[in-house]
Amino acid sequence: MSLRCPAFLRAPCRPSWRALALAALLGAGVAAGQAPLGAWFVALPAASGLLALAARGRAGWTGFAGGFGYAAAAMFWIVEPFMVEPEVYGWMAPFALVFMAAGMGVFWALGAGLGARLGRGRRGARVAGIAVGLVASDALRSYVFTGFPWVLFGHLWIGTPVAQAAAFVGPIGLSLLTLALAAAPWLARGWRGRILRAGVAAVALAGLWAGGTARLNAPEMPRDPPVNLRLVQPNAPQALKWLPEYRLQFFYRHLDLTAEEPAPGKPRPDLVIWPETAVPFLLNDPGAGLKMVAEAAGGIPVALGIQREEGRRYYNSLAVIGADGSVGQVYDKVHLVPFGEYMPLGDLAAEFGIAAFAAQEGNGYSSGPGERLLDLGRLGRAEPLICYEAVFPQDIRRVPARPDWLMQVTNDAWFGELSGPWQHLAQARLRAIEFGLPLARAANTGVSAMIDAKGRVTDELGMGVEGVIDAPLPPALPETLYARTGDAPVVALLALLAALIFLAAPKWRIDPATGRG
Repeated sequence: MSLRCPAFLRAPCRPSWRALALAALLGAGVAAGQAPLGAWFVALPAASGLLALAARGRAGWTGFAGGFGYAAAAMFWIVEPFMVEPEVYGWMAPFALVFMAAGMGVFWALGAGLGARLGRGRRGARVAGIAVGLVASDALRSYVFTGFPWVLFGHLWIGTPVAQAAAFVGPIGLSLLTLALAAAPWLARGWRGRILRAGVAAVALAGLWAGGTARLNAPEMPRDPPVNLRLVQPNAPQALKWLPEYRLQFFYRHLDLTAEEPAPGKPRPDLVIWPETAVPFLLNDPGAGLKMVAEAAGGIPVALGIQREEGRRYYNSLAVIGADGSVGQVYDKVHLVPFGEYMPLGDLAAEFGIAAFAAQEGNGYSSGPGERLLDLGRLGRAEPLICYEAVFPQDIRRVPARPDWLMQVTNDAWFGELSGPWQHLAQARLRAIEFGLPLARAANTGVSAMIDAKGRVTDELGMGVEGVIDAPLPPALPETLYARTGDAPVVALLALLAALIFLAAPKWRIDPATGRG
């Protein structure tokens, strides 16, 4: 059954190419709020305009065009992994971008189309329904098909005091706050009412900003006893990282950076952290490699990213190496990147010679047995996160006990230098806020950073820089509301709002003479 045009429309319900182009442009405007630009003051009006445009006609088509423009602008870095070996994979890059953008468009089309139907033809109700539907699409995208909660609506507040609300409502809650602010002007009748609602939204935003600022300025207890970490960033370009003539060179670079004396006034580190897949050998066949690591560290334990083999399975792992070169605790990455670290139906694909891009051995990695904590004695219990795992708050909640801090090792060289690594860093900052935990981040080519429990970067090494960060681990905060409840309360609220919009829609009358709702 086709959706009838709202009575206030003067144009045909089927959107024109011009309307679809405008939707895509507005979607790109929303993308300006994501890292590295962080232009929320552009993104919020663009989101408001997109909601109004979607409410005027075929919301599903408008949502698809908006999502396509959004993903194309925010996630153009998706072509970068294909350009590491352009002679082999370069031809796939434009298809990857188009399919990624179209996939985002489908999620937005579902959210906008189904949300509009809640309004049953009433303009204000359609706007409210579309806003709720788009937030629901963020929630859906965060979980289905192993999940991809990248560049959610709520992420545009990372780097502002508003992001502190994530400690209470999480990333989906931030998305709901964002689209509620964007929708507010269109829920009133006439331009006077809309201006008033926009003013109310501005006051609400100011309140969120003030509350976040107060939380940022609240005093904190220092960590006792203090913990000092060294984060190693070797700056090994992905195109060179595994070439035979460079493998040992980059390994020795890790060793040299580890052996450096701290700067004057800096204490000796208690733990050295190397990035993901840092070494050119397997954990179960290291030769003299682990002894060399221990010698360079001079008695300090080293946590490093390494690959390991078990039977015919290979794992992307993190291992803690003791002062004598012995292997201590090991964590195997659980949440793998589809098509990057493993191929869906990989055993079948291997028969045809199709391997994942990141795999150095075999035909991709196997998933580890589950999330776990590393007990580092007086350094506390750290939850290891390998690369992509830092974008999934639901995975962090699955550990059996609350960690004292988060440890992320990553190789963001796959993402290029313009936006992907900065968006990945932004997500790490949001995880720190959500859980009230500091996060130490060692990245191969950048951005390595020490992040406090309120998401502030206390020290960092930018893209393409070789060096180390010697920094104290910031203290943890008390367990947050979001850490205790997760996304379930916000999802339940979305369902309640959808029901209320549907029930209230008949009261959202349209005057056919004036077109006012």
